[in-house]
Amino acid sequence: MGDRVDYYQVLGVDKDADPEEIKRAYRRLALKYHPDRNPGDQNANEKFREAAAAYEILRDPQKRGLYNQFGHAGLEGLNFGTFNNFENIFASFGEIFDDFFGFSQPPPHQRRKQSGKDLHYQLEIDFQDAVFGRETSVEVIKNVICQPCQGSGRLAGGPKQTCSFCQGYGTVSQFDGFFRINTTCPHCLGTGGEVADPCPKCRGLGLQKQKKDVTLKIPAGVDEGTRLRLRGEGEVGQFGGPPGDLYIDLKVTPHQLFKRDGHNLIHRVQLSFVEAALGIDIDVPTLNGSLPLTIPAGTQSGAKFTIYGEGVPVLRGNGRGNLIIELELQTPTDLTSRQADLLRKFLASNQKKASAKTKSRRTRAVASKTAA
Repeated sequence: MGDRVDYYQVLGVDKDADPEEIKRAYRRLALKYHPDRNPGDQNANEKFREAAAAYEILRDPQKRGLYNQFGHAGLEGLNFGTFNNFENIFASFGEIFDDFFGFSQPPPHQRRKQSGKDLHYQLEIDFQDAVFGRETSVEVIKNVICQPCQGSGRLAGGPKQTCSFCQGYGTVSQFDGFFRINTTCPHCLGTGGEVADPCPKCRGLGLQKQKKDVTLKIPAGVDEGTRLRLRGEGEVGQFGGPPGDLYIDLKVTPHQLFKRDGHNLIHRVQLSFVEAALGIDIDVPTLNGSLPLTIPAGTQSGAKFTIYGEGVPVLRGNGRGNLIIELELQTPTDLTSRQADLLRKFLASNQKKASAKTKSRRTRAVASKTAA
């Protein structure tokens, strides 16, 4: 399989396809090129592996985001399946084959390991923590192996019995023409066994709900909507399968002084028109304290000043953005009588000055015309 294939072209979907479209496209290709339907066909086998690789990347929001932004280079160093054999594909995407195709149901004593379900949580963090990062913990509630019965669901020493409904397979089959469709056994819920003397702690399920504090390292530079992945912190797997993952979606509390724009921070400063006209030295806030800033005389409303390196650290990179200071002139609304008189005199003086300039320009224009 070529290392630089376009995964969207492989599945035949657009780049804005939603997860259900991607899943349907993969189902269609997996059905078409399934090895049980194409025995000995190496080209079909290659297409089958190629579709699986594309599906693994495009079904995962984090991997898909890296692929969309950087192509194959963005996936280098990530740990994802190479699918050198079909068992890897069946183990990774077993739910698709079990629910829709059911080509190769293993015997009870060889039931395929099933990965645990992923968990999704939302965590709200302070603006400062998003910028500089921190270590925290989140409390999750998930299924874990019942310790008293070690996941068997039986009392210690209790008999192990095969499910009479599915004969220990954990699934039941229905045929639709050429295809066999497998569904989870409704009697044993996929375990393949019956419990004569259920464990009183888990009531025969083999699983228990448990609260757990999970340590989470928030890297510097994260933003609203950033998703963090904690491997192995999801639901416990079945039949010896690995646990799922825990995904944390971050929500950032807005800051009172700063607005974020990518890696830059924006802070708005209000000045009186007198301060802007005469110029002034002020202290502006940063995330690390305050810094002096000189506002030159004659500064206009909307002017921007850049303080380099006082923005947000680049996520998983080097350097920081900048702090942008935007000026806004404030019009006074509660003038005293003396202040109003002074402004009238200023206005009259300014009008007289403007009139003199206009008259001077007209005189120069007449002089130039006469000379010509």
